[in-house]
Amino acid sequence: MTVTATPTTFYFDLGSPFAYLTAERLHRGALPEPVAWQPISLGGIFKLNGRSSWALSGADPRRQGMAEVERRALEYGLPPLRWPEPWPGNYLMAMRAATFALRAGRGPEFTLRALRNAFQQGADLSIPEQVLRAAGEAGLNPQEVQEATQSDEIKLALRAATDAAHDLGVFGVPTIYAAEELFWGDDRLGDAAARL
Repeated sequence: MTVTATPTTFYFDLGSPFAYLTAERLHRGALPEPVAWQPISLGGIFKLNGRSSWALSGADPRRQGMAEVERRALEYGLPPLRWPEPWPGNYLMAMRAATFALRAGRGPEFTLRALRNAFQQGADLSIPEQVLRAAGEAGLNPQEVQEATQSDEIKLALRAATDAAHDLGVFGVPTIYAAEELFWGDDRLGDAAARL
């Protein structure tokens, strides 16, 4: 299965608070439409690159990273963060749900709802019931989502999207692909907008 980048693509994983910040800004029109919202497995990207999350690299980097996310949320006029406990967790089922939501035409709606539930309400998206709750709130049938996350088709689609993103040069999230250039990090969204 081949996955190709559209002219402007937002690569994300639901476990990333920086992806949450970027998603909210995209929702507010930070980039000209259309923007393709592409779920990828950050764990898969890390495995391919031999890296790990800053949230797992020690108490000080974790504390500093969380404080920076909270600072930016305040700067962007977003509600105060409420961190899931534990965080980070295993978001594979959630990312399969996001892959299904994309195919069902509800990708951005599900993504925003899931990210808001996670980082505004502290919902742990490693718990299937929390993922299905977000799906229902985004206008999807939770039973269909549950079944889809177990299907080989959706599993392969997420893997293919992750591999294609890696082949393109994506090594973390959020990443914006715009004007044939990659912009990694929430702090590069303005650069992507300027490039467009």
